[in-house]
Amino acid sequence: MTQLITIDAKGMHYTPLNRQIREAVEDGVHEVVVKNVLGQRFIGNGLRGDAIIHVYGVPGGDLAMFMSGPTIIVHGNADHAPGNTMDAGKVVIHGSAGDAVAHSMRGGKVFVRGDIGYRGGIHMKQYETQRPVLVVGGSARTFLGEYMAGGLLIVLNLDGTMKAREIGSGIHGGEIIIRGDVDDACLAAGAKKVPLTDEDRERIVPVIREFSGDFGLDPEPLINDDYTRIVPASARPFAGKYTWE
Repeated sequence: MTQLITIDAKGMHYTPLNRQIREAVEDGVHEVVVKNVLGQRFIGNGLRGDAIIHVYGVPGGDLAMFMSGPTIIVHGNADHAPGNTMDAGKVVIHGSAGDAVAHSMRGGKVFVRGDIGYRGGIHMKQYETQRPVLVVGGSARTFLGEYMAGGLLIVLNLDGTMKAREIGSGIHGGEIIIRGDVDDACLAAGAKKVPLTDEDRERIVPVIREFSGDFGLDPEPLINDDYTRIVPASARPFAGKYTWE
């Protein structure tokens, strides 16, 4: 059984590229290195198992969509919606990512070392013990956690430039935890700030340690810093819009 293969994606359409990756994983290859990626979409779409896929270049939209198990490591930036509707596994992005990161994510982890665009964590959801996790090292843009129904979203704000507004618009489940203080004016109408308890901090410490380990950061200053926890103001924020109450 081949343990590692390298695929050169230069000039390749995303369909044959993804076919090659899928066939390699189905054949039992443990590690796939994909070089010269330039905007090819759907890398890792629907993959299962425990393979590790290294992506060198900039993958296109919907990286790891519907993925259940593998780990994808992007050695650079990524386009929109990595982790879209992902069930399990892990995506590690050593640069920044576009809009709608972790869109409708149902499980697994997405770690972004840099910044993300608009609507990060939109429609994240969870079921019983399956809880998705999105951690952003840098900052996030407006509508962070929009319509969030479950999961954990952490923004470490390492560069101190977090300026997102309308945070938690339509949120009705899950939690958003941001390092540092968040002005009340930045919250959407359906979101509220609550104190971060000792129990909350204990829950996020292993996640921060794992994130720091992936990117070579010292976790201790992050663990001991102040955080703002944002949760739904109501479990039924849209009830009055669709029913008579």
